[in-house]
Amino acid sequence: MDESKKRLVQRLMRKIPTKMLKTTLEKWGRLTGEQQRAMDSIQSKWALTENLLAICEENELAVKHLTELEMIYMIDNPDQGMWYAFQLTDPGDDAQSVDLTQFKEQFKSHLRELVREVSIKIKKHTDEAVWIRIAWGDASSHPDHLKPTYVVHYLQTPYVFVTRLTSKQKPMLSQAMVLSTRYQYFKDANLSGRNLTAIRDLLMRKYQQVFPTKYPSPLTERKQTVTNPHVEREQAKPAANRLQMACEAFGGGTLPQLQSAVYKLETKFRDHTNTLMTEREEPFRCVVKFSSTNLLESLKNCASSGIASTPVTPLLSSIPLKGKNYFVITDNGPGPSSQMRQTQN
Repeated sequence: MDESKKRLVQRLMRKIPTKMLKTTLEKWGRLTGEQQRAMDSIQSKWALTENLLAICEENELAVKHLTELEMIYMIDNPDQGMWYAFQLTDPGDDAQSVDLTQFKEQFKSHLRELVREVSIKIKKHTDEAVWIRIAWGDASSHPDHLKPTYVVHYLQTPYVFVTRLTSKQKPMLSQAMVLSTRYQYFKDANLSGRNLTAIRDLLMRKYQQVFPTKYPSPLTERKQTVTNPHVEREQAKPAANRLQMACEAFGGGTLPQLQSAVYKLETKFRDHTNTLMTEREEPFRCVVKFSSTNLLESLKNCASSGIASTPVTPLLSSIPLKGKNYFVITDNGPGPSSQMRQTQN
């Protein structure tokens, strides 16, 4: 076995947890029953790796077979890195008629016209998502299978999700996508996160959005520490109102699991005590980032519990309503007001 295939197998074995290895190899279907049983009987990760290397050599498996194994694991476990959402715009008249066969042929053809050394593997998942694995090369090097780009696209929709894409590769992917899907433009959707399902559900409105007009009161699920009934009644109404406004801003169902929201400020500095900064013609620039393991649920809880003021500011409620977690805030002309605008790259 050559060194490139050996390194790819070793990388895959480091990535796949031991408890998931059996199921992943069975889905792969490249091992005989005896070879599968031999793998099942080994406990050490190092020994498992050595045994799989020997099996790959015995079965004369090529790189394309090993990338199949990686794709199976990635599709079953997509939360392996930072995913970025993109949107196709201005569809042609025939955009809705593009089927999987046409898309595969066109995408491979267009990308190979742009990049001579490139390896492309396309697989349709059971949820109708088209998964694309791209190993990039250039004029002086073969495709690097250790650093592939993964692309997830739902046919007949304008949404594309990408991980591990460099700025150099982005224009080539953009051109191949618009040509193969019959759209005109490929732009950033200003949405990213480590949970692919979460950003997909947020952008494609697949999660349960329940915005109630009335919320029951009092809140029986809250543990009350005050025993005076008059105080309880006084506290219950504001608590119910806070929860009402939190649900109106973020919805009443389970929210997609985002990890961050970024606000880039490009506004005029206003402070009468600091004339030096206030008189600057250039806008004041800074970046504010909110981070959490589940940001939307955290913001909703802050509003309903009274930690954050209500009604919820549009700066925060715009995350689920607009399906974005990256915003640029600019001045809205003279005066203290400001507006959010979507950036286009």
